[in-house]
This record gives sequence, C-alpha cells and structure tokens, in this order.
Amino acid sequence: MKVTTTGLMRSTGIAAVLAGLMFVVIQPLHPDDVLASVTTDAWAIIHYATLAMLTLFVVGVTGIYARQIEKFGLVGLVGYIVLVIGLVLTAIGTSIEALVQPLVASSDPEFVEGMLAMVHGHPIGTDLGGIPLLWNVASAGFLGGTLLFGFANFRAGILSRWASAVFAVGLFAVAPVAGLLGSPRVGAVPIGIGLAWLGYSLWVDGRKRAAEAAPTTSAGNREPVAAA
Repeated sequence: MKVTTTGLMRSTGIAAVLAGLMFVVIQPLHPDDVLASVTTDAWAIIHYATLAMLTLFVVGVTGIYARQIEKFGLVGLVGYIVLVIGLVLTAIGTSIEALVQPLVASSDPEFVEGMLAMVHGHPIGTDLGGIPLLWNVASAGFLGGTLLFGFANFRAGILSRWASAVFAVGLFAVAPVAGLLGSPRVGAVPIGIGLAWLGYSLWVDGRKRAAEAAPTTSAGNREPVAAA
C-alpha cells in the first residue's frame, strides 16, 4: 500500500488527538503523590500511560510543525525544539517515577518523598542530585514550548486558531483556578484539549487535501482514448 505525505500527516493528527485526550484523562486518575501510592498498580499504570502519551505528543507536534513549516518561522522552530526537549526530559523524569521510585520506596523513602515534594514545589529536604535541575528544565521547556508553539500555530493560520490559542495560553488562563483548588494538575487540561483539537484540525486538513488531489491524480493516470 502506498504511503503518502498526506496520509502520514493525518496519522500524526490522530497521534495528537490521542495524546491530548490521554493528557486530560490522566490528570483526575493520577494517584495521590504520597509514599503509599508509589508501589501500587495504579501508580505503575498511570506512569506507563504517561510515557505512551508523551511519545504520541512528540509525534503529534512533529506532524503539526511539518504541516506548517513554511509559515512557522524562527519562533515556531524554537517553540518546537523547546517543547520537544521539555517532553523528552519529562519522559525521563516519568521513567524515574515509574521504574525507580517503586524499587526504592522501602529502602530509601526519603528519596521518594523528596521527589514527591519536588513535583508540587514543596521543600525537598533531601539530596536528589541532578533530578531537580532536570525537573525545572523540563517544566520550563514544556511551558515555554507550549506558549511559543501555540503562538506560531496561531500566526500560521493553517490549522484551527482557536485550538492554537487554547494550547498556548490555556494553562496560564486557568492557573488561578488551579491555585484556588490546590490542584496543579487542573492546569494541564487546556493543553490536552488544545492538542487534541489541533490534531483533529490536522486530520481534517489532510482529508481535505487528499480529496482535492484525488481528481487530479485520476485524470493524470487516465489512458488516452485511441482515435477512431
């Protein structure tokens, strides 16, 4: 079966939709960040799902960037690179949460509690080595990347501008609400919605382009009719 560029773009759009929806669903299902949660099946499932979501996230934004690369400019390129770096570093941190924390929860509970405190911005109280730096760079890359990447999407105007706006500033818009509720995970919901929306917009765009190209392709492949 022939794989076309448009088909690949639509596939990355589906990846973005899945990543966005997973990002939203994971937030309320995430176990409490306490020592007792770290060794539970729920903790493992959520963090493995998060790793899958982050992989789809990278695939999705790569397709979104590739579709608009000619109009993204320097801001879009920087936003894409910063966002991907943030996602990759987040995946490294998530891997530590999924694979390392359960193993050392009994032998080194101070380490685990320090990481749990770090996630919520509380005093760590123990030496975590370079992990806090990794976490801070990942957080800055993710937040800065969503802002720049969303802005570049909005400016390019090929995909949904509403989706681009939600992706870019949704987190900052709901941050006061998240603070009042004492749940920083609420702030992630607009990013997930914006990403899924952008993915759907990319899928629709690809479907439209494929439909427009079909008559031309058929006409070009039509064999000439012999003269009578």
